[in-house]
Amino acid sequence: MGILSMAWRNLWRNQRRTLATVAATTLAVFVMIAYSGMMEGYIAVMEGKLLDMELGDIQIHPPGYLENPSLYERIDDAGALLARLDAAGFRAAPRLLGGGLAAAGDASAGVVLRGLDVPRESAVSRLHEAVGFGRWLDPADPKGVVLGWRLARTLEVGVGAEVLVLTQAADGSTANDVYLVRGVLKGIGDTIDRGAIFMNAAAFRDLLVVPDGVHEIILRKPPAAPLAAATASAHELAPGLDVQSWRELNPTLASYFDAILGIVYVFFFIIYIAIGIVILNAMLMAVFERIREFGILKALGMSPASVLALILTESGIIAALAVAAGALLAVPALYYLVAHGIPMGSVGGMSVMGLAMEQVWFARVTAGTFIAPVVSLVIIITLAVLYPALKAASIQPVAAMRHHN
Repeated sequence: MGILSMAWRNLWRNQRRTLATVAATTLAVFVMIAYSGMMEGYIAVMEGKLLDMELGDIQIHPPGYLENPSLYERIDDAGALLARLDAAGFRAAPRLLGGGLAAAGDASAGVVLRGLDVPRESAVSRLHEAVGFGRWLDPADPKGVVLGWRLARTLEVGVGAEVLVLTQAADGSTANDVYLVRGVLKGIGDTIDRGAIFMNAAAFRDLLVVPDGVHEIILRKPPAAPLAAATASAHELAPGLDVQSWRELNPTLASYFDAILGIVYVFFFIIYIAIGIVILNAMLMAVFERIREFGILKALGMSPASVLALILTESGIIAALAVAAGALLAVPALYYLVAHGIPMGSVGGMSVMGLAMEQVWFARVTAGTFIAPVVSLVIIITLAVLYPALKAASIQPVAAMRHHN
């Protein structure tokens, strides 16, 4: 009789124990796959919001600009640099940055003015998709601006309202002009929500008297390029300028995302340690109940390696049944979580590390959603079953046949 058929027969000699073990392991696999999908979705949304709405993958600035932002520190000949970046496979967009005061009626607030090259901006960010009310910027409407939603609430303005912007221009003069609110953004992050006014680059240059140069260039790397390699490549294309990846620009959020992954693995470890104890207990009971049987098998010529293989095969069958059942149960659950998600209620819209939470928490499914839980389970089961398997393999035939349960 082959090892596989013998292992299968042995498992069902005690159906209740086998079914209980398979059921507990199935539940663990199901929970871990669903949990993995939810955490992948959370990280993807939060990281996507950070990169797609604010930072991009890489940013280029004049030397020292981030330490001491100044209207006068700009990247010269930005057109030539953008052409080199385009040729290297990057998607790039220039931005102009300045500060000022916005007022409407009796309300006022400090703001950050962001002048955008609208066609290029749409290639590096998804800000144009984040308009909650109204419409995104249009180069044909130089007086139209888009506001963060908290700023719009502070100023008590909506789409079509007038906003006065007051600032100091690059030539030292006091600059002011009236703009019409074209759109109000959804919740993105504290910085944008509370104080951002987006306008066309041409309107920014006219208001602040900035005829040339840009303050930063946002890059999105080629899809297949690792972040570190893409950053090094951008360094070579922009000599003399500060080139930093998003992880360097915001190490706190980078650490936060890494910590979330760490929490996922710790949760895996805790759940699977519990499952490992269940498997260990079940296999130890199976071994001690069959000591005389193992003794007879070894007396008939079965090698210790074959006994070891038998126990490992039994645990492998349990793992295979649990993985198949757990994955089968997880598929419809993940389908629902990807399509409909979990409503966040009052938590939606709250800020986490400066990023606004979505109203609905959606799952995300990748190969890793299934691979990580399954591989973790196999490793834990293998480690848990080694002791009873080695115990069975080391049984002496004479002593075993004298054993009484």
